[in-house]
Amino acid sequence: MAFSSSLAPFFAPSGTFGARPEKRLRADAPGRFVASSSPPPDVVVTREQGKNARLIAALEKHNIHSLELPLIKHVEGPDTERLSDVLRNDKFDWITITSPEAAAVFLQGWKAAGSPKVRIAVVGAGTARVFHEVSESDDQSFEVAFSPSKALGKVLASELPRSNENSCKVLYPASAKAGHEIQDGLSERGFDVTRLNTYTTVPVEDVEPLTLNLAISAPVVAVASPSALRAWLNLISKVDSWNNSIACIGETTASAAKKLGLKSIYYPTTPGLEGWVDSILEALRVHRTSKEAPKC
Repeated sequence: MAFSSSLAPFFAPSGTFGARPEKRLRADAPGRFVASSSPPPDVVVTREQGKNARLIAALEKHNIHSLELPLIKHVEGPDTERLSDVLRNDKFDWITITSPEAAAVFLQGWKAAGSPKVRIAVVGAGTARVFHEVSESDDQSFEVAFSPSKALGKVLASELPRSNENSCKVLYPASAKAGHEIQDGLSERGFDVTRLNTYTTVPVEDVEPLTLNLAISAPVVAVASPSALRAWLNLISKVDSWNNSIACIGETTASAAKKLGLKSIYYPTTPGLEGWVDSILEALRVHRTSKEAPKC
């Protein structure tokens, strides 16, 4: 059964999670973790190296103990080198950016192209934050001009405004593993869409047995993409009857979890860090309640 964390946030009462010290397993080197003087983890956080800090900090406010285990890493895609040439030689009404990694890769190509004037549509607060941080540090010639009512690619495709009645050109720099709902949805509405696969994800395979055993023991695994979810299932493929909970950042990843046969799935109705934290807390509450229930 899948759960939505649109329920009221759960705050651990004194004597439950709060009894633990606010520590987490930390990375000693890429793919290596130290576990000295740390209690067993409540949740495994799985974003790529260096991108788990905000989630960990948010969980620590609830005295939730995290194990940082990056499951994926980003590498160049087949169109990485083309991005700057396309930006230099063509004009677009919109650039659609759907993830922080897509934003970071786009900004590199955009700067290499001479920082042309562009208008950007973003999906999600985390994606927007990447652009805001750049605009605050320097006077840049881009405008973040649109965000959909819900942080989903299909909603962006249905809501993106047309700038004119004729052809409206969109550049969509994306992960090679991203689906086609954005380009298909925009094309159906008459947009002229150019997709560039500017990066892709590969699973992290070098995980020490001790780290993996700790991760398997955690009641909740937090994932932010279908790629991370598949990487987790590959890691535990030889584990019998793993049935702990998955807390997804949003509906897209949760849908992938359902299709892969997972049962205890938690996700927010609106994607984002706050809802993700609420989903993790709800999963932990259910886990704690089930442990405390009397055995028949």
